[in-house]
Amino acid sequence: MNDEIQHIISRESQTGQGIVIKTITDYLAGCQETSGMVKRDKLFKTKETKNLIGFIENEKIWYSSINIDDFIAEGAEQKVFIKNNQSVLKLNDSIYYLSWIDYFQNLLLHNYFFPDTFYTFLGFYQLEDTLYAVVEQPFVKATEKTDLDLVKLFLTNNGFNNTRNNDYFNPELGLILEDLHDENVLTQNGMLYFIDTVFYIVN
Repeated sequence: MNDEIQHIISRESQTGQGIVIKTITDYLAGCQETSGMVKRDKLFKTKETKNLIGFIENEKIWYSSINIDDFIAEGAEQKVFIKNNQSVLKLNDSIYYLSWIDYFQNLLLHNYFFPDTFYTFLGFYQLEDTLYAVVEQPFVKATEKTDLDLVKLFLTNNGFNNTRNNDYFNPELGLILEDLHDENVLTQNGMLYFIDTVFYIVN
């Protein structure tokens, strides 16, 4: 892992939120080392999820305050619930990632690069045998359609090169940032808000 990315993740892991995430990822990394399985193994994610559920049970970090009636949207990777006029709850099953560790690293990277839409990790929720991480995020109401050329300009000025469509790569940091279409980047009063990001670390 790039030293600068390692520094970012380590720094973000020193806050209250980050400490919880680091505890989870350290546990999963230990299980991975013990089992000898790697991400390319077909059953890796299944075994990792089973280990994670055991950790959740022991640490009692289930989140149960989900009101199904507050459901407002669903994408390929998450379900979104309105909490109040200031925030939303997002249930993410980490489907875009090879491991839960990768998902949590994405949270830390998002919080570093886009603090205006900071993810607060609340715990885990299980629905129909699917495990979800539950995060809270400020609610952003779009006031105008997002200009993707402005997204591209903003990211380019910050070291991210457009590779194709709405995907970007930062060669200095070794970071891929994907899926930044106009539903994942909202515009409110002329300001861009990145509400759903998918970071991958190039090892």
